Amino acid sequence: MMKTEREVQNQVIETFKSMGYAYLGDLTKSDNENINKESLKAWLIKNQKIEPERWHKIEHEIHDALKNDLYEANQTFYNLLIYGVKTKTSQNENMQTHWLIDWKDVSQNEFSVAEEVSVKGPNMKRPDIVLYINGIALGVLELKKSSVSVESGIRQNLDNQKKEFIRDFFKTIQLVMAGNESQGLRYGVIETEEKYYLSWKEEGVQKNLFETIECFLDKERFLEFIHDFLIFDKGQKKCARFHQYFAIKKTQEFIQRKEGGIIWHTQGSGKSLTMVWLTQWLRRNIQQARILIVTDRRELDAQIQGVFSGIGENLYRADSKKDLLSVLFENKEFLVGSLVHKFDDNDLEDLKKQYIKTYYA
Repeated sequence: MMKTEREVQNQVIETFKSMGYAYLGDLTKSDNENINKESLKAWLIKNQKIEPERWHKIEHEIHDALKNDLYEANQTFYNLLIYGVKTKTSQNENMQTHWLIDWKDVSQNEFSVAEEVSVKGPNMKRPDIVLYINGIALGVLELKKSSVSVESGIRQNLDNQKKEFIRDFFKTIQLVMAGNESQGLRYGVIETEEKYYLSWKEEGVQKNLFETIECFLDKERFLEFIHDFLIFDKGQKKCARFHQYFAIKKTQEFIQRKEGGIIWHTQGSGKSLTMVWLTQWLRRNIQQARILIVTDRRELDAQIQGVFSGIGENLYRADSKKDLLSVLFENKEFLVGSLVHKFDDNDLEDLKKQYIKTYYA
């Protein structure tokens, strides 16, 4: 027998509870915001021993981050999540960094789930499921019964982000999702168009709503996906497809063993963005990392430079063989682009005889 939407939602809630998410209840009758300030404050006091004056500074920085429209606010708040909130309580004090999420130890964070979360806006809306970390709303999930398409849930998410509804609520949201039992889970980010919502596929996992939730929204992976697999690209927020995620994870293993390898891609599978996410991971995790991107066409070289420029990364394009060798040996530029034609067999032999300081490719 086909489950009702209520029955699907009940099972989803039970799935999250079994994964260790605390259940906050049905919030239909309460007026909810995207940050439960008391929960966040309590977590910061417990985990970072902040004092009341410090909390007011943190609260002010968060308020400032969220005052712009959706895209700009979401990007600014994301930077607070990733790089911490910087405060000082006096002129003589050095700037202090306070983390809204403990990225290093998943167990130190408080994961919770609520249903029927009423949110006031020009017109009230009530997302089916909201996921919180340390009191911050980071995920939204709309659910449908099997006879109603998952696309209907996606359109509901898009409607909720309109100015006449609860657009401001999405300023902290990192994953926007919809699902039903017959089609499984779809995911995107703020303002992702319906046709660009993604499916999650994983070896050994059926295309099942509940199994997909268990693997994709596992606490550790949920945090990792937010930290390492989202970007803001020239006015558009983007997230990784499943094959990009697993390719990058496998590449990380090879890099940590100081081994090389090849990622096989097809046309249109997101090679440039895979490079971007891997580059960001290298910058954050490998000390003194340097990257050389070699292409075979000037147009592609320029295109890749544009992709990196769109996310705020400066790619230095070597304009000659001499310039390329110079920039590699000077160890100044983090990210270097070159055409393959600048290399020949003699160059490779020369490079083998010399030492390029702390170089990853």
